[in-house]
Amino acid sequence: MATGADVRDILELTGGENDGPISKKDLINSDKKKTKKSTETLTFKRPEGMHREVYALLYSDKKDAPPLLPSDTTQGYRTVKAKLGCKKVRPWKWMPFTNPARRDGAIFHHWRRVAEEGKDYPFARFNKTVQVPVYSEQEYQMHLHDDGWTKAETDHLFDLCKRFDLRFIVVHDRYDHQQYRKRSVEDLKERYYSICGKLTKVRAPSGTEPKIYIFDAGHERRRKDQLEKLFNRTPEQVAEEEYLIQELRKIETRKKEREKKAQDLQKLIKAADTTTELRRAEKRVSKKKLPQKRETEKPAVPETAGIKFPDFKSAGVTLRSQRMKLPSSVGQKKIKAIEQILVDQGVDLNPIDLVLLYELKQAHSNCEYEQQMLRHRYEALLKAGGGAMSQSWPSTDDIKVEAKEQIIDVVGAPLTPNSRKRRESASSPSSVKKVKKP
Repeated sequence: MATGADVRDILELTGGENDGPISKKDLINSDKKKTKKSTETLTFKRPEGMHREVYALLYSDKKDAPPLLPSDTTQGYRTVKAKLGCKKVRPWKWMPFTNPARRDGAIFHHWRRVAEEGKDYPFARFNKTVQVPVYSEQEYQMHLHDDGWTKAETDHLFDLCKRFDLRFIVVHDRYDHQQYRKRSVEDLKERYYSICGKLTKVRAPSGTEPKIYIFDAGHERRRKDQLEKLFNRTPEQVAEEEYLIQELRKIETRKKEREKKAQDLQKLIKAADTTTELRRAEKRVSKKKLPQKRETEKPAVPETAGIKFPDFKSAGVTLRSQRMKLPSSVGQKKIKAIEQILVDQGVDLNPIDLVLLYELKQAHSNCEYEQQMLRHRYEALLKAGGGAMSQSWPSTDDIKVEAKEQIIDVVGAPLTPNSRKRRESASSPSSVKKVKKP
């Protein structure tokens, strides 16, 4: 439905205060402008004791009827919509224009605002051209002459480079291969950049070193050959290459793991050496401080770099079983692994005291020695006395007296002079007592 402002605009009648061209600020910020409230409109205040919801059902500022259903009056879009008012829009005009990038003087038409009439084409600033060097006849004869290229062919190449902005694929496509020799893209690039480098070097002022671009045609040809071979691979070759790449990655991963383990081992060795040197230095310092206390040197015990047991330096009585416990710094996982190794080796998890074990071993060896000594003595008596000695047995006193001499019999041979004397003394009546059979 048309409003009064539209009707006045169509009939070209003068409007009110809102006449005039509409600006961009008026379209975007139109919702921020608040109209002045007329003083004639009366506003009623909510009576005391009446809830706000009940008052909203009875009266509203817009004097609208109360809604029957709850509705959302908030704006649906985050961006502000342009609200058109009764102002006049900015006029547009169909006008001609020319593009500075064209050399043929072509004239085009488009819609533009009246205020922008006579200005330059806005997209002309994107027209960028490549500066292709120009050489003279004298420069070509002195510096740019080449047996494989004629001057006419070189001029034709530079003309195409200037026309197509150094797009060498297009230059190669438009190159006159019938009049001149057949050239590849690499040949055209090599000729062009060699001439540019020579001209830059010749035209540079004396005493300066200009930056010269060099094109490696051989490298470019090899690169294209490799790309062509890569493109022409069969599926079997692609699968084999992927397999080899995966194997190479596995080898590199294993190599890194070995290097890491070697580094960790080296750190442990260095740490052990450091602790050993520190302890030796502490011992030396303590010896220098207390020269009156001379203690016997103890053999150096190799340091363990794995688990470090705590040192009990406190005064008083300590239990030996405390030294058997693993320190708290060892994790549960390592403790379980150590226990499993002890079970596999058949070692008790809580072994007896090492000192007690040593004493028991010593007593056992003494008993075995005495038993062996008595056995040898008995055999010697049997051989010396013959059958008569079968009814006799040595007493305990005789064994104690001759215990020292029997030690030689265990080590020496039975037919030595000492053994013969002991046989004679053993066969004498003073040393042998007859034992009656029960």
